Amino acid sequence: MDRIPVPVAPLKSSSFSAATNREDKLARNLSLGPIKLNEHIKEARVEKADSNAGGDAGGGEDGAPEEASEPDFATLSAEIDAFLAAHRGGESPPPVSEVTLDKFASAVEQEIAPSEGTEDKWVPEVPGEVPPLLAAIKRIAALSSALTENQAEGAKYTIGVHRVTGVLHRVMTFVEDEFHALLEDPRVAKTVPGGDTGSATGGSMRRPPSFGHGAEPDRCVIPSSDGGGAGEASPPFLPETVDRLRAMAEAMFAAGYDTECTEVFLVARRNALDASLQSLGYEKPSIDDVVKMPWEALESEVATWIKAFHHTVEVGLPGERDLCARVFAGDREGLGRDIFADLARCTMLHVLNFTEAVALTKRAAEKLFKVLDMYEVIRDVAPVVDAFVAPPGDEASGDQGGSAAAALADLKYELTSVRSRLGESAAAIFCDLESSIRADAGKQPVPGGAVHPLTRYLMNYLKYACEYKNTLEQVFQEYRRPDDDEQHEGGGAGDPFAAQLMEVMELLHGNLEAKSRLYKDPSLSSIFLMNNGRYMLQKIRGSPEINAVVGEAWSRKRSTDLRQYHKNYQRETWSRVLNLLRDDGVITVKGHVQKPVLKERFKQFNAAMDEIQRTQGAWVVSDEQLQSELRVSIAAVIVPAYRSFLGRFAQHFTAGRQTEKYVKLSGEDLEAIIEELFDGNAVSMPRRRM
Repeated sequence: MDRIPVPVAPLKSSSFSAATNREDKLARNLSLGPIKLNEHIKEARVEKADSNAGGDAGGGEDGAPEEASEPDFATLSAEIDAFLAAHRGGESPPPVSEVTLDKFASAVEQEIAPSEGTEDKWVPEVPGEVPPLLAAIKRIAALSSALTENQAEGAKYTIGVHRVTGVLHRVMTFVEDEFHALLEDPRVAKTVPGGDTGSATGGSMRRPPSFGHGAEPDRCVIPSSDGGGAGEASPPFLPETVDRLRAMAEAMFAAGYDTECTEVFLVARRNALDASLQSLGYEKPSIDDVVKMPWEALESEVATWIKAFHHTVEVGLPGERDLCARVFAGDREGLGRDIFADLARCTMLHVLNFTEAVALTKRAAEKLFKVLDMYEVIRDVAPVVDAFVAPPGDEASGDQGGSAAAALADLKYELTSVRSRLGESAAAIFCDLESSIRADAGKQPVPGGAVHPLTRYLMNYLKYACEYKNTLEQVFQEYRRPDDDEQHEGGGAGDPFAAQLMEVMELLHGNLEAKSRLYKDPSLSSIFLMNNGRYMLQKIRGSPEINAVVGEAWSRKRSTDLRQYHKNYQRETWSRVLNLLRDDGVITVKGHVQKPVLKERFKQFNAAMDEIQRTQGAWVVSDEQLQSELRVSIAAVIVPAYRSFLGRFAQHFTAGRQTEKYVKLSGEDLEAIIEELFDGNAVSMPRRRM
């Protein structure tokens, strides 16, 4: 049997480093464990030295022709192909020397060595043909399989088997590196922290560019001027890059490295998706971090999460699905669907952890709208996720289609589960408004009868909530409490959200009536109820959404209440003043004016107006229309009555000091006093002259 000569040392890529350096270089758990051939190489060197010594003894000129007749790669490939064809056909294969095996292995090493030219060995020399490097890898993979599957056959080529399998391993190491380098997003090395990528690699690293391409990138990378990459998708893969990826995947499958191929693909693309999310500012906080986060910070995180979630579903995953379909095409289409389904499931579940954490935080009214935003986002992506996992056809799917369907079913279940928890949280937060109203039992009245802070807060809250009317109706239909129908029987059992909102409105109305009784002055109590009732009515009529929920009947009822409050105020304040301006048979007796009585009436009227101006000038009616209506209604009653009273009895006073003492206001003065009411300024009535 021929012995292996010492091979001429081939040019090797950096992928051919020692095993210990290799492990550090890859930084992931995909090391293939190189086969060490030191003993065989030493033996080959001894044999080569013996062969050279024999050649010198027989004549030194015989060696030159042997070097000249060194077979090229095509010749070696033809000899190997003949051996493999006979092996596949079950025939006795033609003998192949171990020298040939060694030379072929060395030639394959030369094929994967870096080239100084621009030749791309992953591209077919002629369109439609197999790329030369892929053909070489398939050939050495088939040779390794043929030599190792039959022990008797392998025993003939002990050293050759080690040599071929060792080179095959190194080739796969090289292909694996190239495959990962092409798949990796350029942003990963600068964006993803080295200690925690959230993927199986545990870290990301830079790899040298593919041989034959110098330092030119394989994909169109959009440069980022601010270094942040404002949420752009992973750079698109050019058709020629996809062709190289497909050829590399085929090479790994041909050599039996199916698992390594899929793992490298998943690791690289998960890192790319992570980098895309981080470019949007989403850092994937832990559940503990979210639960402990102040609401202001969490509110910002929710907004970032929504943007990242939209990007993942609408940009990131569709791009990954397309890449999987193009790289794993043909017979491996089902595997491509499986890989994408696993990638989508892992990515989405990781992002959904944030929503789980938000649902676990302490309920608070201000969180409702962000929770509803997240609920809507997850609800609206359901059709997109269905489209992700629906295979294009049942044909050729087999078990792989079942695996993809299972992964997608798992994802859909998680989406439904998370949406359910968010919906329950939103419904509970809204229902907690009842407790907030009942708990607001302050004993200190609002100064001046102004709109109560609770009224402002709740009406603005309800107005904003009704902008989510359709979503809240869906939430309450899906997560209504068992006792809702009994509580709202006959009122809104068919629409639990409307019923709950009306319950809140009625509670607020009752709470305000209770607070109005805190005022000692009944007139001020009426002003308080008018202010708050008018504010509620304006908010309702100013929002089509809340008006549609509350309905016209409720608005008409509240308008009636407002008119009644107005009447109560007029009666409590101005009826007493009007009584002072009536001649009820006391001022004029048998045609004669009783001046002492008249003087007392004017003194009482002046004191009453001074008190009204001093107190009610400090009262507050912030709604300009209501303020104007009140002033007009007061003036319409009081001013004519006073002018008439003044016209009948003013001449009974002696001009000068007596008139100044008792008749202090003209009709215009009275109008001016009324115009100063309800503006929050307390002033005393000035002394006026006729």
